[in-house]
Amino acid sequence: MFKTNRERLKKNIELFSQIGATENNGVTRLSLSAEDIMARDKLKSICEQLGMIVTVDDMGTMYATLPCKTNNLPIVMGSHLDSVIKGGRFDGVLGVLTALEAVETIIDANIELNHPLTIVNFTNEEGARFEPSLMASGVLSGKFEKEKMLASIDREGITFENALEKSGYKGEEVNRLTKAHAYLELHIEQGPVLEHYNKEIGVVEGVLGMVCYDITLTGESNHAGTTPISMRKDSMFAAMQIISILQNKLKQLPEDLVYTIGRINAYPNIHTVIPSHVTFSLESRHQDPTVIQQVEQIIFDLPKEIENCQLEYTKLWNRDTVYFAPTVINAVAASAEELGYSRHHIFSGAGHDAQFIAQFIPSTMIFVPSAKGYSHREDEFTSYEACSKGADVLVNAVLKVANHALSQANSANAF
Repeated sequence: MFKTNRERLKKNIELFSQIGATENNGVTRLSLSAEDIMARDKLKSICEQLGMIVTVDDMGTMYATLPCKTNNLPIVMGSHLDSVIKGGRFDGVLGVLTALEAVETIIDANIELNHPLTIVNFTNEEGARFEPSLMASGVLSGKFEKEKMLASIDREGITFENALEKSGYKGEEVNRLTKAHAYLELHIEQGPVLEHYNKEIGVVEGVLGMVCYDITLTGESNHAGTTPISMRKDSMFAAMQIISILQNKLKQLPEDLVYTIGRINAYPNIHTVIPSHVTFSLESRHQDPTVIQQVEQIIFDLPKEIENCQLEYTKLWNRDTVYFAPTVINAVAASAEELGYSRHHIFSGAGHDAQFIAQFIPSTMIFVPSAKGYSHREDEFTSYEACSKGADVLVNAVLKVANHALSQANSANAF
């Protein structure tokens, strides 16, 4: 079993954490921003010094490849360099830097693989500047239409296409990732499960299915001081009632169902005016599609009139559960076991590029613990020791995968 260089990985994590650093030890590195371009330039420079060949596709995704003597399909590792506003130092970038460390470990050991090794940096994974998230991998998988993605606009009115042109990282479609022997993505868990169970490695078996709805209550605006309660059509009071109904019913479903009312908007949103419309989102995630169907049935069965207000719902999006490739999962699990690292088999509740790549390449993910489950915030933290153990599992899993014949049949339908 091989161990990675802990000091080298720590140095690289600290190096990249300075690019877009925020005042509270986090980072802001929005896709195709000046900070993102600096990080890309640094990654490109390091990879080229290692003798890797760096190419870019038409969505700006970077590929750094260590060639080999065969024409076999590459083994691909990586994640993304972009972040949310005031995000953490580990989200995304750790997957790229542990992939880099895996390549350097293999070079140091003078191992000649029968597959090229490719590090990938997917463009605009977060969607924090240009919506939607997972943009580049979504185009690769055919989930998103390229022209619509190019037209996505940030808060300053800049299109993704314009930002890509200006960045210097617009490449050719011929460079796209279309085939590979396997894809492995290391990531912080972004949740509390591994820490709760005191496990060092998360062996990720897939990504949870989800569904998201907007629910709207329509009443009637009027003066807040002159309209008696009994004569009102108050959409806020109606929304409160519906939210209470939803919570009571959703709590009766399996306890591992997660559901969130994350956005609520009232119109006209003035303290002296009874709101005429309230819209809130309801997002639910679970591995079992029948549980997701039960969530939807609860929504369908909501009263169409409550508190003298009318109820309507709109389905915004859904995602089927993604199952990763058993052979690649097993390589990760076996590597963790042989290294003596405790492990926990888990499904990801968050979305990742791997969920799209799994549609056409045998894939899996490796999780390392997140302190207190924190992520997408400046105090996100994973110890350097935990990062290194994840890198150890990654490099050994790559070596195992390289010695096995994989097939598309290993990857279940992603969508």
